[in-house]
Amino acid sequence: MSLKGQKYEDFVSAKEESKEQSAGSLKDFIDGSILVNSAVIKLAPFVVLFFVLSIIYISIRNKTETAYRYKNKIEQEVKELKNESISITASLMYISKRSEVVKRVEKEGLELIESTVPPIKIMMGDDN
Repeated sequence: MSLKGQKYEDFVSAKEESKEQSAGSLKDFIDGSILVNSAVIKLAPFVVLFFVLSIIYISIRNKTETAYRYKNKIEQEVKELKNESISITASLMYISKRSEVVKRVEKEGLELIESTVPPIKIMMGDDN
């Protein structure tokens, strides 16, 4: 059997073998030669788009969270002011009661006396 002039298909060329080995080896990743691979170059726009969308998502989430915290802070402040308003209104109503006004006038030593005569309605015009 003479092997001269026959091509064996069992053997792979060195170029094809290097492609198979360099498909994703750690050495290629470390030295950066994986970045010039045609498959990686085709995916580059998608990777950039992914990173841009990720940054946009993170910034929107951050702004939303800040707005939510601000809203909660304002709601808490409104509740506190409402409670304070109710408290002040109640104390003013108590102070303005007739009996409390009389007590306070006496306590302050003002020489005012409570009127015992009911008020009179004054009519203006020619209604004789």
